Amino acid sequence: MAAAVILPESFDIKGLTDSKLLTARERDQWFDRIRDGAVCVSVVKALPRRIDHRGLHVSNLALLRAAVKGLETRPDFVLWDGFHLGRVAVPNLAIKKGDVVTASVAAASVIAKVTRDRMMDRYHRRFPQYGFDHHRGYGTPAHRAAIAEHGPCPIHRMSFKGMTLYLEDRATYERLYRKAVAEEAEGAVT
Repeated sequence: MAAAVILPESFDIKGLTDSKLLTARERDQWFDRIRDGAVCVSVVKALPRRIDHRGLHVSNLALLRAAVKGLETRPDFVLWDGFHLGRVAVPNLAIKKGDVVTASVAAASVIAKVTRDRMMDRYHRRFPQYGFDHHRGYGTPAHRAAIAEHGPCPIHRMSFKGMTLYLEDRATYERLYRKAVAEEAEGAVT
């Protein structure tokens, strides 16, 4: 999931920061404010099979380019979070920790994360055994244990490191992640 946002100069950015530093409630509030107040917003996603085919890094770069290309208004300048992105038709700059120091990058971070979280909630209704409503698809011990028990579902990326272990040696995968879940449960009790 990737997003691009153009904010007007008049947009009140006080309190807007990297989506990972906001609570779920704050992200939802910012999501609505950004959607209502932005000049334009573009959100794009890649399907798991596409990422498996192209690779994660190449897919991320393509998503970022597509998000900018999808903006209804052409930006004068594009700011990115982190790494340089070539092949963009407008002047651009990569900024380390851009989602913390730049409002438009933080806004894009919020839009992408909330959109992704809502998508994972829908996937949870379809595949409740994986707990996507809690871990949002990240490789937590509980998620990996669910894969060990139920196998992968259509939204799992088969190129993900944990999934390749599952496909190569299911018995080892199941043993490792059941152990991790047990250790996590012990840690929660003590």
